[in-house]
Amino acid sequence: MNAIISLCHFCELHGPSVLFCTQTFHTQDPQHVLSAESPISADKEAPSYYVRDRVRSPTVEASASDPAEQQTRPSKASDLCEACRSLQPDQPGFISNDHEAKVSYVSSQYPDHPQVFSMVRQACLRSLSCEVCPGREGPIFFGDDHRGHVFSHTFFIQDSQARGFSRWYSIVVAMMDKVYLLNSWPFLVQHIKDIIDHIQEKASAVYQTEQAKCPQRAHRLLTAHINPANFRQHRGENKPARSLVDLTNDKNIFRYLHLSFTWVLKACGNRLTEKLVEGPPTEDSVIDLEKQEETDEGFIKLYTKKKDTAENVTLDEELTTDYPEPSFKNIRHLFKTLDAEKFHTLAHHVVTGNQIVVRSSSENLTRSLISCLKVLLPRGCCSVKGYSNTYEDSWRCNFLGIPKTVMMPQHVVTSEHYLLVEVRGPLNKPPVPTVADFEFMLHSEATLPEKGPTVLTKMESAITNEDLPIEVVEQCLICLKEEWMNKVKVLFMFTKAGGSRSDEDNKKMLKVLGAQEEDKRVLKFWMTGLSVQYRNHMLSASKSQAS
Repeated sequence: MNAIISLCHFCELHGPSVLFCTQTFHTQDPQHVLSAESPISADKEAPSYYVRDRVRSPTVEASASDPAEQQTRPSKASDLCEACRSLQPDQPGFISNDHEAKVSYVSSQYPDHPQVFSMVRQACLRSLSCEVCPGREGPIFFGDDHRGHVFSHTFFIQDSQARGFSRWYSIVVAMMDKVYLLNSWPFLVQHIKDIIDHIQEKASAVYQTEQAKCPQRAHRLLTAHINPANFRQHRGENKPARSLVDLTNDKNIFRYLHLSFTWVLKACGNRLTEKLVEGPPTEDSVIDLEKQEETDEGFIKLYTKKKDTAENVTLDEELTTDYPEPSFKNIRHLFKTLDAEKFHTLAHHVVTGNQIVVRSSSENLTRSLISCLKVLLPRGCCSVKGYSNTYEDSWRCNFLGIPKTVMMPQHVVTSEHYLLVEVRGPLNKPPVPTVADFEFMLHSEATLPEKGPTVLTKMESAITNEDLPIEVVEQCLICLKEEWMNKVKVLFMFTKAGGSRSDEDNKKMLKVLGAQEEDKRVLKFWMTGLSVQYRNHMLSASKSQAS
């Protein structure tokens, strides 16, 4: 994650101050990075990707060519009070090395690069002054493309000697990539709050101990009564501000912050990865993007599917077996296990939108069978309940897995829009069963037409072609689905524009699309899988043309 995490503090003498920073350095970065002699590293020799120089001490002076930095960065150690200092002048900082990724995580009082320091300084000023959430404690987002985008979490820690018995801190995450930072919002809120809770717990323990020895509120009231002039001092008494080490009574608090910030940078960077996409986005990729929800504040929230309690019920009498559960590897494996007739029947029900119910005592086998069938449909047409202890209606899901103890409703059994896959076995119970040891029975009241849909015929041709590797087959299925989703888009626009159409018009449209009468059910069902983005775009376009 190409970001910098900083701990900031509002000092009663110096105002908002940057206290501690952690950032990443890669092999190619021409930055100054700590050598392996720092407290964290145990190596005697630094690998070649570490840059030679050590991180500067916080007492280093800004260059004469940057007067702005001279005004904001302390020029001497004496300019820093105890509350504004995290590392001593003889302590360069901390480093953790990820040898596999060839990345160094470096912590110091200030960033060494002037532009990075300027960005962190601005984030510090705004997080502890104008950019605060209601109640002053909590997370907030601000920034721009010029000065960077910032996630800030402000908080208080207790201090018996401070004015108001508390001090104001913030942890800020600054980076230039706005989308990446917003997509990391839930992760950052959770784990930075854990760091804050750790600091507050330690400070609260110290505060309670000090208050038990000498209650400061009563002492200050007595001082104000005896000498009002002395009470007007900043903290009630003329005492120096204390460091975070003293407030938490933990001399390794900044080592803990280094390790915590390092983990956040690494773990957050591993959550999201970039993927090279050739050509325009497919309909499946648009569906995936629509699973992201945008909140009222304009933040992008990553979609996480809540697991259905019914889907994850463990039935001891059904799932407790003395043999390992087999599974289907891919769609060709499924085809070879079933005979050609059964596979065609099953695939026909899938592509035309009928509900597929798999009833089996093996949850693993059930889930793998459904997973293989999903590759025959566009992403927007798939609604799955992997393994439920109750029957779910077809409007809730078109793929459903159930154990053998679940009985099917009578209205479903007699429906033509449903197919039951009954899994029996394993036959003879071999020591290590495979899918070939199970029997798959299909039950449906529907009568299949003599000629199947065109897209299904092409899919079966690719699946049954032994000269094609399974990777090529999977790519072929993707291309076929996208080709027919394009036909669906044209048909959708045709039906929405110009009002009702006659049967003759519909036949002409099918001919233009290269579709036949047997393809109508597929096109109609796949139309339900169109993305909301495309639907809204087409509807708004048709309204504009009508007006």
